Amino acid sequence: MTEIIRKKLSDSPAARWTALLIVSFTMMFGYFFTDVMAPLEPLLTASAADGGLGWSSDEYGFFSGAYGFFNVFLLLLFFGGIILDKFGIRFTGLMSTVLMFAGALIKWYAVGHSFEGTVTLPLGIGTYHTQVLLACLGFAIYGVGCEIAGITVSKVIVKWFTGHELALAMGLQVALARIGTAAALSFSLPFAKMMGGVSASVGLGAAMLCIGMVSFIVYNVMDRKEDKSGELAQAEPEEGFKFSDLKILVTNRGFWYIAVLCLMFYAGVFPFLKFATKLMIFKYGVAENLAGLIPAMLPFGTIFLTPVFGGIYDKFGKGATLMIIGSVLLTLVHVVFALPMTSWVLAIVVMIVLGISFGLVPSAMWPSVPKIIPMKLLGTAYALIFYIQNIGLSLVPIMIGKVNEANTGADGVIDYTTSMVIFACFGVISVVISLLLKAEDRKKGYGLESANLTESK
Repeated sequence: MTEIIRKKLSDSPAARWTALLIVSFTMMFGYFFTDVMAPLEPLLTASAADGGLGWSSDEYGFFSGAYGFFNVFLLLLFFGGIILDKFGIRFTGLMSTVLMFAGALIKWYAVGHSFEGTVTLPLGIGTYHTQVLLACLGFAIYGVGCEIAGITVSKVIVKWFTGHELALAMGLQVALARIGTAAALSFSLPFAKMMGGVSASVGLGAAMLCIGMVSFIVYNVMDRKEDKSGELAQAEPEEGFKFSDLKILVTNRGFWYIAVLCLMFYAGVFPFLKFATKLMIFKYGVAENLAGLIPAMLPFGTIFLTPVFGGIYDKFGKGATLMIIGSVLLTLVHVVFALPMTSWVLAIVVMIVLGISFGLVPSAMWPSVPKIIPMKLLGTAYALIFYIQNIGLSLVPIMIGKVNEANTGADGVIDYTTSMVIFACFGVISVVISLLLKAEDRKKGYGLESANLTESK
């Protein structure tokens, strides 16, 4: 039954590309909010006398990791995948966008108000200002919504584009998401300074999330009408999740290779971006107002490259090979950043290479999952991958924040060598896992090296 609906929708190019555009706008606004604080680290860590919030590097790292706290430690993302497979795209998408907006409002309130006192967390985690912990709460709630929205949008694309331009569609969705990231990295700091503080940029991001929530409501209306048009409205619930189906995931080695690759590769990219603005200031001598523009080159590059690489995968295949090349480039980038070279021109060149890497791996990795996992488990599969990814997104920024704190000199300048070596290690592991995935594909015949396009009947 699901296959009948998918063919009907896939035969309408206008419908599938319109659906893609609508849900992509939702994620674009989400990615803007995810990274809106990254360029603001100089303001967050500046003293109150200098117009800042007085956070320490450790507190900023803890806040950055808060994005995945609930997803990782409460397993909310994993259960979100089960909800997606059991209750469908429309319900799960609306739930996730509401969580995103609610978390954003809490975070906006936190950074816009003053709070007295500190709180010491158990297990030796550390002592943090009340404002930091409230901002972390909002970011953690937002993180649950954003990650569940991400797996929902992935399933939307697979539903509408299987047998057609699947990798291209996923690449275009990623490209629009990167516009959100690039806008945050480029304009968040100047906007905050122009409007008088950190809360201005966070408030702008919250407003965008409200628009994104409305966008997904529009998609829900469209999706329901498309289902009813063929008198086949029961597309997803008929293939409800069963816990016994988890055996298909946990016993699939290819699935685990992709999950670990996602963890290592994204651990070498997203956490790095959260510290990259200050890296440009301290190591490469870039002016504070311009420092965010160099990291912003990465998402700008992927805006064009991810759809291109996705189109290549659709037409020519070679998905596993693309992942290997991207992982090698990631490793080389962080090795160069770790070297004692301080030319801002070199920093720009290396960031461009990182953009190529960041276009290669996602464009091949995400469309490869449906080749390994059946449609009825796709939500759970993406949720488990995103859950594992969130382990890195949560713990790596905390670790890097503490490493940077330990490598801060008496003059307040941070030595980033150790941090960059850690990121380079993530790249090395990504290369190894990509090679193992390609070998597993040859053994099991998943078709990762095969084209995605099929002839229309």
